[in-house]
Amino acid sequence: MNENPDKPSFLTTEPGSQGRIAGVLQWLGSHELPVLLALFAILGALWGFAELAEEVMEGDTHEVDQALLLSMRNPADLSDPIGPGWVEEIGRDITALGGNAILTLLTIAVVGYLLLDGKRRMAVVLIVATLGALGVSTLLKNTIDRERPDLVPHHTRVYTASFPSGHSMLAASTFLTMGALLARVQRRKRMKAYILLVAITATLLVGLSRVYLGVHWPTDVLAGWTAGAAWALSCWLLARWLQRRHEVESETES
Repeated sequence: MNENPDKPSFLTTEPGSQGRIAGVLQWLGSHELPVLLALFAILGALWGFAELAEEVMEGDTHEVDQALLLSMRNPADLSDPIGPGWVEEIGRDITALGGNAILTLLTIAVVGYLLLDGKRRMAVVLIVATLGALGVSTLLKNTIDRERPDLVPHHTRVYTASFPSGHSMLAASTFLTMGALLARVQRRKRMKAYILLVAITATLLVGLSRVYLGVHWPTDVLAGWTAGAAWALSCWLLARWLQRRHEVESETES
């Protein structure tokens, strides 16, 4: 019998290796498994980003990038993205979702919601997470300094370097962080799943629109998704840790 309910059962003196292994699995499943999975996902994302950045700087991804970018263009006229004109217009509308103006307005709206819902400390976490993602994105762009695609005309204005895609990274970090934080303060599983699904869908659409409009190589977008997802998971872990310490509001607080 474990006298300390907070102490993992595999640290007790219960005889038998099977009992200890079962205790390990039970403890991880009830307390630490989501955290461990998130940590492994973050490490995997960071490793993938580093490998991708190395391949890009060595020029090993150029052929794949070129083939994927041209697959979204009319072969008879590379200035014309595939599909009718209204699809191109939708692409520009979607890509705006990852722009600084929209993300700033969305962040303000979500922060306002959290404040009205009594989640003041969670609102502070969201502000710090969003500004931090912008800073990391800018630092990575200036460090790697990859040229924009020059195979096709750009169908929207660009001002910064290409790798990683800022729209993709900021969309991933902002939408996924917001989704994770909003899901943390919801009690119903259906609401949690819905919020996360919307965040993931918006992130994917923004990244695809950047390639469709010819302003990013596919590997730029993949790197942005990877870095943004790692940042969002890190923010989720931070919020979870702060909630455990009662420094950030939990699902039941109002």
